[in-house]
This record gives sequence, C-alpha cells and structure tokens, in this order.
Amino acid sequence: MLLARYLLCFFAVIGVCAADEVELLERLVNINSGTFNPTGVRAVADIMDAELKALGFATRLLPMDSVQRGPHLVATRGIQPGVKPILLIGHMDTVFEPSSPFQKFERKGRTAVGPGTSDMKGGLVVMLAALKQLPREGIPLMVFLTGDEEASGVIAVSRKEFIEAGKSARAALCFETGIRSVSQDMVSTARRGFTSWQLRATGKAGHSGGIFSEQMGYGAVYEISRILNEFQQTLREPNMTFNVGLLLGGANAKADPSGISTVQGKDNIIPGDAVARGEIRALTPEQVARVKDRMYAIAAKNLPGTKAELTFEDGYPPMAPTEGNKRLLRLLNEESRQAGVPEVGELDPMLRGAGDVSFVAPYVDSLSGLGAIGSGAHAPGESVDLESIPRQARRAALLIKRLGL
Repeated sequence: MLLARYLLCFFAVIGVCAADEVELLERLVNINSGTFNPTGVRAVADIMDAELKALGFATRLLPMDSVQRGPHLVATRGIQPGVKPILLIGHMDTVFEPSSPFQKFERKGRTAVGPGTSDMKGGLVVMLAALKQLPREGIPLMVFLTGDEEASGVIAVSRKEFIEAGKSARAALCFETGIRSVSQDMVSTARRGFTSWQLRATGKAGHSGGIFSEQMGYGAVYEISRILNEFQQTLREPNMTFNVGLLLGGANAKADPSGISTVQGKDNIIPGDAVARGEIRALTPEQVARVKDRMYAIAAKNLPGTKAELTFEDGYPPMAPTEGNKRLLRLLNEESRQAGVPEVGELDPMLRGAGDVSFVAPYVDSLSGLGAIGSGAHAPGESVDLESIPRQARRAALLIKRLGL
C-alpha cells in the first residue's frame, strides 16, 4: 500500500499520463460537442455521468432545451445538511460545430491535437483523475459541468442553478485550460468579463454635394467615426480592452446577431445609417460601469444633423481579484511544496478570457485554470500536453483535500 501511494505521487509529479486517461480524452474529443450541437453535448454528458457515478457521485441532468442548448450535468458526493461543498466547475461544449473541418483526436508523442483537447475536455479528464485520488468519504463535493460555456443561452435561465451552487459552496475550483509560462504553470485568481455593445448613428441622407452644409449636416458615417475615434483616444485604462468587431455605414444597415450583416451605399450619397458592434472586457464591475458612463457621454455629443444611440448587453461578469482567491493560490502552493510538486504562478488577467467561474466568483473564493495545459484553443490545431494531466490532477487533489479538512 505504501509503495502504491509512493508510485502514484511519483508518476503524478513527473507527468506520466495513464493510458486510460488518454483513451478517455480521445473518446470525449471524438464526439462533436459544439455549443449549438445539443445532441453531442448530451453524449459527452453521458460519458461524464458514467465516470462520476463510478466514483460514487449521485448525478442529474439539467435540460436546457428552453434556451436551445445542451444539458448541464450536476454531481454530488458526501454533502451533509449545513456543510458547504467544494464546487468543481467545467464545461462540456467546444467552439467547433459539426460544420468545422477540425473534428478528430490525433496523438503526437506527448501532445494530442483535436477539438477541445485543452478547452476543455482535457480539463474534464484532469478533474476525474483528481477525484480518483481522493477518499470517497469526508469531503463534500459538487461537480457542475455546463453545456454552453462557449456561447451561453439566456443567462437568467442557463446560469440560475449554477449561481445558486456557488452561493452555497465553500470554494470554487475551475478546471478550464491551464496555461504555462516560460518557466512554470499558471493559474488565475482573476479573469476579465465581457459586455457587448451596439452603436447606431443616423443622419440626413442625400446627395454627397451637400455634406457638411447646415441643411444636410455630417451624415451617419462621420458621426459614428467621431464616436469610435473618441472611444479609442479616451477609454483605455489598465486591465480593460475595447474592441469594434463590426462596422457598417451607408443605407439600410442591418447587423444580425449571428454576424451576417448587410448595408447598401454609393460614393455619391450622404449615408443615413451606420452601425458598430463590439465589446468591453474589464476586470471589475466598477470598471465596467465607469467605462459605460464615459461611452454614453461621448455618444451624446452629436455632430450637426446626426443622432446616436448606444446600447449594452451584459455577457460574462468579471472574476474580480480578491484576497480570498489569492488565499486559494497560497494553499495550492503550500500543499504542492509539501508533496514535491512544482508551484504555480499567478496569471495576468489580461491573458485569460471570460469563463463560467465568473458567475460564482462574487459569492465564493475561486481559482481557475486547473485543467490540462495546452495551446491554440478555439482554432484548428488546438492541442494539449498529455504530461500535464497527472501533474494538474495531483495539484487539484492536494488542494481539495486541504479545503476539505
């Protein structure tokens, strides 16, 4: 027994990925579970359901048919009345829909290439490998795997029970993609959220010979250009980015949420209509509110003969940096040092996008990036370092044990 425990620790530290972990990852990756493929997401959920039941968890599916998404999977073990569980977070969907040419798992030595290998089917394998290292009794656990992290359905519906789970937890550990710097693995104590916006400018349409005249004014394109330029010149601040992803100007501008947009125009007309769409990524709710106010003020100072309307749509909230999150990082490194596992660093929040953990972070100490380490996420060629799986699983198991005391 002592020899078995020693070998488990040794192989976890040096990073030898077990054959069954690679086999499971291949099975998961070879199922297309694009966010808009609910059938594929359900197939991944079925595999995870069986794996979790084998580890003694009680499981249930949360259908998300009402928001045209695949189901969530919730699993619990060892939860007692009045005792807060440790919440383990993951997602089963990927950005690669059935129409993508990038569909299959391929192993290349210590690396595996395939859709979702690192974001985040590799993280699902890490989570299961960590759970296998834990005692089946004594640590209250809840696993919450969403089916639409990459493009959530109506948030009020699709994240309602997830947020409640966060409110009732003692800590939240997210198994999304791990990131490696030049010298060490990194985790996130903070992540930026995103807020979408749309700007529509209107002006008096007419012959181009009347541009800038008192009668015709400046037209919609000059007005929207003025606003966007002032955004670019004045909005920038640390930990915040501002982006324009779509811009139309002319006549009858129509911007569909899917990204398919149309506009008409000629070189001899004053454009009467212009639309821009983009997003803000910020680190705290206060920063989002401050930037919104500044954008409203800029959009209100219209050029002659024009009007502008600015609207916002909240997306993923920020995971703001907190002392509680940093405490989790310290505990992780304390346990890692004692077990001979290399310590991890704290990732700059500018280097990680939004994620599900941000919905629960306002209510519970949270840590993100505990999943498999890879590269090229969200693009053909996405890959995972298979040798990171046992290393990340060992770290997670050590932290869960510490938090479960």
